Amino acid sequence: LVKNSAYYSRFQVKKRRRRQGKTDYKARLRMINQDKNKYNTPKYRFVVRFTNRDVICQVIYAILAGDITICQARAQELPRYGLKVGLTNYASTYCVGLLCARRLLKKFGLDEIYEGKVEVDGEDYNVEEVEDGPRPFVCVLDTGLKRTTTGSKVFAALKGALDGGLDIP
Repeated sequence: LVKNSAYYSRFQVKKRRRRQGKTDYKARLRMINQDKNKYNTPKYRFVVRFTNRDVICQVIYAILAGDITICQARAQELPRYGLKVGLTNYASTYCVGLLCARRLLKKFGLDEIYEGKVEVDGEDYNVEEVEDGPRPFVCVLDTGLKRTTTGSKVFAALKGALDGGLDIP
């Protein structure tokens, strides 16, 4: 491989977020691609991100101009609800997912119809569709670059969102 001027004139730089190691564009494309028969319907993603001192859950959809966030919840808000310490542990990640789900359903007026799991006992819970009402809010889980190993905190946020009344397959 000879790196002369011809090589550098044809060299294409990778996208910025790929160079920073923040976005896997192949996975992102598969996640946001909507079926053609659904026309302009947005495909919602339940995004879970972790920083050193915070957990962020967002519901996002993509358009050509960029991603649009509908609703978000952060672990830094949990002290308002009585949880003072340990804002990045497994339990608080569950709480953030639950908070995000309830906020989203309240925004769309589905919070009365889809109560979610009332008494939390750790059992599996899936949202059942109501006969004569709107269907449950469906979104897909977006873990980003986080590894989805057994016991990952991403799944605590997923469980919180499911218990909150979202339909995440």
